[in-house]
Amino acid sequence: MSAPKTGRKIVLWRHGQTSWNLERRFQGSTDIELTSTGVAQARRAARLLAALKPDAIVASDLRRAAATAAELGAVTDLSVEHDADLRETYAGEWQGLTHDEIVEKYGEQYAAWKRGEPVRRGGGELETEVADRAAPVVLRHAARLGEGGTLVVVSHGGTIRTTIGRLLGLEPHNWESLGGLSNCCWSVLGEGARGWRLLEHNAGTLPEPVLGDDD
Repeated sequence: MSAPKTGRKIVLWRHGQTSWNLERRFQGSTDIELTSTGVAQARRAARLLAALKPDAIVASDLRRAAATAAELGAVTDLSVEHDADLRETYAGEWQGLTHDEIVEKYGEQYAAWKRGEPVRRGGGELETEVADRAAPVVLRHAARLGEGGTLVVVSHGGTIRTTIGRLLGLEPHNWESLGGLSNCCWSVLGEGARGWRLLEHNAGTLPEPVLGDDD
């Protein structure tokens, strides 16, 4: 039996800024494009991430993620695969509302979600259903990597958080404890002897080696 592949990395990269981000509107699966600032963020981050020498890029097909991924594709000469299963959580009636409007109109639902209860926000998807569709896409692409290979996944804050939670084996009510990602920041999962572990979270600079006792 051949030895299992090790040392692979998954970089989960959130898209750049949109106008709805600035307005604190819940985007969900609404297809909002990047602002000029968002494009600049993507170009800066792409130059950094290119230094990791990624082997493959897969992205949500929504414009804000696809445009972000295209910047990395341009500097690495890698083609970008798009997959609708990497889209942000569908949140029904919440989509397009500001944070304050959601709290005002759906206060009990919002509070239950923040407590970690399974909630169909706005009548949309459960977080576990988002993980059910997104995590297999990430794992399928990661499985194609050679030993020590790197996959970049360009997606959305909520989808990335649920995917990380699933790959780390965390209980769904604990996924919120991972915290959010800023626009065009990323998290890095590394493969070890006992599966995937979180190496970086909400990073905007290249990962540094861990020096000390946590090897």
